Amino acid sequence: MAAAMEGALLRWGALKDRGFGLAQEAVAAGLEPLHVNVAIAIAGLALTNKLVPAVRDMFIKAGLFGIDLNKPGRQRVPESAGVIVGAVYLVCMFVFIPVPYVWERFRPGRQPADHLDFPYRNFVEFISALLSICCMVFLGFADDVLNVKWRYKLVLPTIASLPLLLVYFANFGSTTIIVPHPVRAWSGWESVDLGLIYYLFMSMIAVFCTNCINILAGINGVEVGQAVVIAVSLVVNNVLQLGGPCHDAHLFSLYFLVPFLATTLPLLRFNWFPASVFVGDTFCYFSGMLFAVVGIHGHFSKTLMLFFIPQVLNFAYSAPQIFRVLPCPRHRMPSYNVRSGLMAMSVAEVRRSEMGTVGAAALGLLRALRLVWCEEVPVAEGG
Repeated sequence: MAAAMEGALLRWGALKDRGFGLAQEAVAAGLEPLHVNVAIAIAGLALTNKLVPAVRDMFIKAGLFGIDLNKPGRQRVPESAGVIVGAVYLVCMFVFIPVPYVWERFRPGRQPADHLDFPYRNFVEFISALLSICCMVFLGFADDVLNVKWRYKLVLPTIASLPLLLVYFANFGSTTIIVPHPVRAWSGWESVDLGLIYYLFMSMIAVFCTNCINILAGINGVEVGQAVVIAVSLVVNNVLQLGGPCHDAHLFSLYFLVPFLATTLPLLRFNWFPASVFVGDTFCYFSGMLFAVVGIHGHFSKTLMLFFIPQVLNFAYSAPQIFRVLPCPRHRMPSYNVRSGLMAMSVAEVRRSEMGTVGAAALGLLRALRLVWCEEVPVAEGG
């Protein structure tokens, strides 16, 4: 037993020395952690591209499938494929965890005792971000399997964002916002410390990001497509900001976004029309929490909302149905017309007497803005 333990320790020591040797060679060659991150992301892309089609039959046998309502034949399509992307993404990030911190150990001019300057705050932020994302992947898959009600979907992201917010608080994260120039003239303030209100704002960002992608859905490729567009926009924004004073924060954001983009592209391929897999709520929760993570820890949570303008507008447009002020069709998406072979808008019927004052006002506003098709049909007595 002792000999086996000694042999295992020797093998571990040899592996550790080999790893440190490779890190030294990479640093000497001028490579940076971001280069390693891109390499791991490419490996994740290749793995996702093979896994998604490989597990299709497995998902159908397990009962994780949906009926494609937008195509003739109503074929069964595997659902919850987002869990594959989430799992591959987490593996990529777990492999990458030590890279940014080991890299600093082999920088030229680094002294042996400098390990005492280990960036614990950055490391804790990294781990808390992964913990929140991991929680959201788990809760999203649970939603796909258990079909959680909408009112609970507001609670789940709030719970998953707690590690994020608590680490932000423990690291003395700033709660001060800069007042826009046009407002400074009459307010006299250049900045405002929001205190606890800022934490409430960040929690609401987590809830909004995870649910808004799920709301703008129902057509092949829409969920993954919008996530890819937002991710590309954020990557460009972070790259442009690397030369500024917040270099480390934007680099932190890139560490999370590049593998996400790489693992999501294969899913977009298989979810594009005609979709061979559905992403499920797992992907919507996973991608939304990731965007919230990079926005909060990257310290550009307000800028993040600019990239969600289409989702904000869609939420405002859908609010009367989401909050049950107006009747809501089961899937809130176009329906397939068997006779014409084309898509048609979904409709819902409601009696004027059942709408209430708020519902009538909302419907009147939408009709005035020509954002809703409405036809009044006389109801026969007793009907």
